[in-house]
Amino acid sequence: MRLVVARCQVDYAGRLTAHLPMATRVLMIKADGSVLVHSDGGSYKPLNWMSPPCTLREGVTDDGQVEWTVTSKTEDTLRILLEEVHHDSSHDLGVDPGLQKDGVEKHLQALLAEHPTSLSPGLTLVRREFPTAIGPVDLMCRDADGLSVAVEIKRRGEIDGVEQLTRYLELLNREPLLTGKGPVRGIFAAQEIKPQARVLATDRGIACAVVDYDALRGIDDSEHRLF
Repeated sequence: MRLVVARCQVDYAGRLTAHLPMATRVLMIKADGSVLVHSDGGSYKPLNWMSPPCTLREGVTDDGQVEWTVTSKTEDTLRILLEEVHHDSSHDLGVDPGLQKDGVEKHLQALLAEHPTSLSPGLTLVRREFPTAIGPVDLMCRDADGLSVAVEIKRRGEIDGVEQLTRYLELLNREPLLTGKGPVRGIFAAQEIKPQARVLATDRGIACAVVDYDALRGIDDSEHRLF
């Protein structure tokens, strides 16, 4: 990630036009290619930004000022004129392990560890928090055929969770002890799974499991319902 603190002017042209007059701001160029313009107020939301994929070209205007031109795949442009640069640094943040699990997610993991067959018939637990080089897999299980199954658990299943499980599976499938009977497969489990996440998981051969948290806790017991 590159962070630049500079006095700058920003002009956006695309589906609409927007102008930010000359002022001191923070410019953030992330490893995924996105470019964000932040002020010292307004909480977390940038004043303007360009989402990836996009390209950034640095040039110099006729009067000698540095100008960045950021172009999206739809030809929208973000032009940033830098009058004075106060700070310019780059940092390698490495692989992000994602948000730490909240109380519900940890409890959900514990419940699924006790009842792995609620995810898939014949599933048995091998270990919780199975270690990998990029972080622990929530549950490592075996199916009825003896194949290893990695389970990633989220309260809300989104694309980031599928990507996280994909990275785990890539590493786990390099381990001969886990792949002796066949490749490690994945299950993405959550109380709610977004449609985009389900499509991505299916495309990558990852099974999806929607988990009823109340039922696992014994709150939603069908034997004690009136209807």
